[in-house]
Amino acid sequence: MELRHLRYFVAVAETGSLTVAAERRLHTSQPSLSRQIKDLEDQVGVDLLIRSARGVTLTEAGKVFFDHARLALSQVDAAIDAARRAAQPGKQRFALGFLTGQEMTWLPEAMHILRAELPNIEITVSSDYSPDLAEALVRGKLDLAFLRAEPDYELVYRPVTHEPLIVLMPSDHRLASRDTIRPQDLLGEPFIGMGNKATVLRAVIDDYLERSGVDITPEQVVDNPAMVMSLVASTRGLALIPAYVQNLMPWSVISRPLSGQAPTIDLAVGYSKSNKSPILKMFLSHLDDLIARVSKPRP
Repeated sequence: MELRHLRYFVAVAETGSLTVAAERRLHTSQPSLSRQIKDLEDQVGVDLLIRSARGVTLTEAGKVFFDHARLALSQVDAAIDAARRAAQPGKQRFALGFLTGQEMTWLPEAMHILRAELPNIEITVSSDYSPDLAEALVRGKLDLAFLRAEPDYELVYRPVTHEPLIVLMPSDHRLASRDTIRPQDLLGEPFIGMGNKATVLRAVIDDYLERSGVDITPEQVVDNPAMVMSLVASTRGLALIPAYVQNLMPWSVISRPLSGQAPTIDLAVGYSKSNKSPILKMFLSHLDDLIARVSKPRP
């Protein structure tokens, strides 16, 4: 068993799709990825995935293996980072994390600030689920992250934007002809809900539906934008999702705004109060400028 087997398996488990993992995370072919996963299952001796037309889900054995695989990869990454730091003890480093998909909006301007002040700094960038970013901040693996204000972690949060929720649907859905979507329009449609890795977003959605008098039981519950879009397209379902996901949509999925006053969810920068990095202090001093640059209308 090699590290690539673990990385491949984790990518498939997180995206819920062999195709999405192959094309967007691993940059390999789907048949090749399928063979690698089958080789891994043969080595472990049990089935790790349940394959269906809608994607893949983890078996009970797969769920256990997934937790250990992520831990093993995390430890390997930490070992590599420690070795590099030991080889260059005087070099300045800064670790940035992003809620998956948000790096497309915020990373270029964040890099501009860091490079302008410290041209020789070593910057590492990662994307992950919001709770996992919070965990990495607490453990000191990240200096700063763009994430949700996770209530279970003692971190400092500073909001950078308020994102409206939008409705995702198949591009040929009957509601696609409408300019806006009412919450009542969601009734009777397959609904894709948020899972345990998106508890802040799930709470915002649940509160909005309750205030709107709409009672919906999700047919599927997922954690990441790629899987949401995959299920919207494959099940012809609807989903409520922050507007930044529009940057990631394939041709098979479109979005429509909600009518009236749409609910919003905060994106914040988070960091540990105990982190005394002078680079973190410098970055935070430029935060208002960063927000202004990102918010500026594009030509």
